[in-house]
Amino acid sequence: MAPVPKVQLSGGLEICRILNGMWQVSGAHGPIDSAKAAKAMDAYVNAGLTSFDMADIYGPAEEIFGSFYSQLKSRQGAEAAAGVQGLTKWVPRPGPMTRKVAEHAVDQSLRRMCVECLDCLQFHWWDYSDKRYLDALGHLSDLQQEGKIKELALTNFDTQRLEEITSKGIHISSNQVQYSLIDRRPGVKMAKFCQSEGIQLLTYGTLGGGLISERYLGTGEPTGRGQLNTASLSKYHNMIKLWGGWGLFQELLSTLSSLAQTRGCSIANVATSYVLDQPAVAGVIVGCRLGVPGAEHIADTLGTFQVRLSPADIDGIESVLGRSKDLMLTVGDCGNEYRN
Repeated sequence: MAPVPKVQLSGGLEICRILNGMWQVSGAHGPIDSAKAAKAMDAYVNAGLTSFDMADIYGPAEEIFGSFYSQLKSRQGAEAAAGVQGLTKWVPRPGPMTRKVAEHAVDQSLRRMCVECLDCLQFHWWDYSDKRYLDALGHLSDLQQEGKIKELALTNFDTQRLEEITSKGIHISSNQVQYSLIDRRPGVKMAKFCQSEGIQLLTYGTLGGGLISERYLGTGEPTGRGQLNTASLSKYHNMIKLWGGWGLFQELLSTLSSLAQTRGCSIANVATSYVLDQPAVAGVIVGCRLGVPGAEHIADTLGTFQVRLSPADIDGIESVLGRSKDLMLTVGDCGNEYRN
């Protein structure tokens, strides 16, 4: 098996170019057995997919990681455990952002994840009109200098706020944003700024919660909670409607399917490869239904690294994308969907 490609963030943390997303253990995608979920993480690490993305608000995600991490360390030693990366998020409610508040949040994640230093803490803020996000980031930067955080990062911040934060002297390693064939907003202006500042993008929603797959090729549009039965399916179905609708989406899937068939790979491989090739993108986060029988897609995920899209392939894809609506006009810059 070829090694999984990795990339280094500015603080030195090396992560896989495809990360294992743990939003799916939050409860919004169906029930999860925490013990089975922790055990299922072994298969991903054994395949070389050693980077896990989670958040303090993803239900038991941090505790599941901590259980897995401590068991791995006990079985195979500290060196084996050091080969696994745990990226988490702090998503506070609006309120005073004192040093005590920030340190409590960091300490809570350290405790849950059973680590001595957070590999990467990605900060999210709901309301830009409340400028206390700058206070919070200032304290997090101090905690980083004290050794509690390796990489200080953001999630769902727009380009304007990213410029503001960096102008205050706060060093940011990455920004996690939605990026897919459906949602290409990060490529409009954020990627250029990130490249100029040495900031990298970690992307989610790249497979549209599973909608960008063979399963939905040639099907009628899903409706209702019975067919859109996870938070991801509902969220990204709404994005497809804003982008151009189910008919145009079917044209896109058909184009991706043709490319996939000529390469002996999947639609997901082609869609992921497209985003991985975009400027400033360090890695793509692919959601994992950990511990759910039949829900693992490790082999298919690894197939992405065998795909190389030619300029003609990209032209064919973008001929469809060019007929979609401009999400920068209808939604705004990255993260605005959480604040409108």
